[in-house]
Amino acid sequence: MVSSLIDPIWVASPQALERLVEQLSQESRIAVDTESNSLFAYREQVCLIQFSTEQLDFLVDPLALRDLSILGPIFSDPLIEKIFHAAEYDLICMKRDFGFEFNNLFDTMHAARILGRPGLGLGTLLEEEFQIQVDKRMQRANWARRPLSPEMMMYARMDTHFLIPLREILGEQLRESGRLELAEEDFRRLTRVPAGSHENGSMSCWRIPGMQDLTPRQAAVMVELCAYREERARAANQPPFRILPNQVLLKIAQAMPRKRGELNHVAGLSPKLLDRHAPGLLAAVERGIVGPPAYRPVSKRPSDDVLWRLDSLRTWRKQTARSLGVESDVVLPRDVLETIAVRNPRSLDELAEIMVDLPFRLRRFGREILEALRQ
Repeated sequence: MVSSLIDPIWVASPQALERLVEQLSQESRIAVDTESNSLFAYREQVCLIQFSTEQLDFLVDPLALRDLSILGPIFSDPLIEKIFHAAEYDLICMKRDFGFEFNNLFDTMHAARILGRPGLGLGTLLEEEFQIQVDKRMQRANWARRPLSPEMMMYARMDTHFLIPLREILGEQLRESGRLELAEEDFRRLTRVPAGSHENGSMSCWRIPGMQDLTPRQAAVMVELCAYREERARAANQPPFRILPNQVLLKIAQAMPRKRGELNHVAGLSPKLLDRHAPGLLAAVERGIVGPPAYRPVSKRPSDDVLWRLDSLRTWRKQTARSLGVESDVVLPRDVLETIAVRNPRSLDELAEIMVDLPFRLRRFGREILEALRQ
């Protein structure tokens, strides 16, 4: 029962961290998760690392520990399996903040996808397998705050506490379905996810929905508005969306107001935001009006032959996925599919050079892929 759990061990001193590493180094499997403050800081950082063994839960405080490098050998040890749920974001953040490298992962979310399970959230899986209901109200909490509330500590430890038994269940189902090797390919690929950047992703205006509908002049205004917002977000140590919403900037770019009174008509720009940002917004609009027009970066269009091969491979992949009861990218990841379409292998040997990291998929689907390319 959740109510009978013993308290997690708080790790916030070098001595406690050393004791944790000593214990983790003796385990064959450990569960791991992280919490970051992406909703509350301009440059997010990992604010908590959770570990669970079969007996104990640990909460590591990176904000109190200046050096976490002692954890590096645990994450890179090929003899210790690290169990995550939806590992990619955790790996990106830990590589970015601490330079960790990873070996021997098991991702329970990926395992569930490969099994074709409809519910992939950790809460859904825990309820299905253990009849455990997890309180998700802390999902959007500020993990940089100290001390953590009892509710936050409970939420954090529950993200790893049941991962080891969940991994046992999903691992056995993968073996029974003949899909364990396929899953292991994806787990190995996960270890090579690139480190994240400390640059804020919202710096690119072109990713904002609706940006593509602006005229080149309006787009130039939008670029300047985004730059203004980034400057204010950096100074306030806040995520850009907390400074001004995307859609407010988009409406300003569409209207291109040049006087404060014209800003009053922009939907979503409250009197408080208007008082705070009117001079900066009008200055940004002016820079966009007098500067050069802005055009969306254009990627080189693939040749007609490549597009034909892409369509044929996608059709094959969709049909195969439907027969297996999984999503299409479980059959063949998108990046690999696109590389095959571009390079157009004519033999299994040529295909093997592309699918060197996917030996199971090569054996299972190689001839079908070549057939799809010849259709």
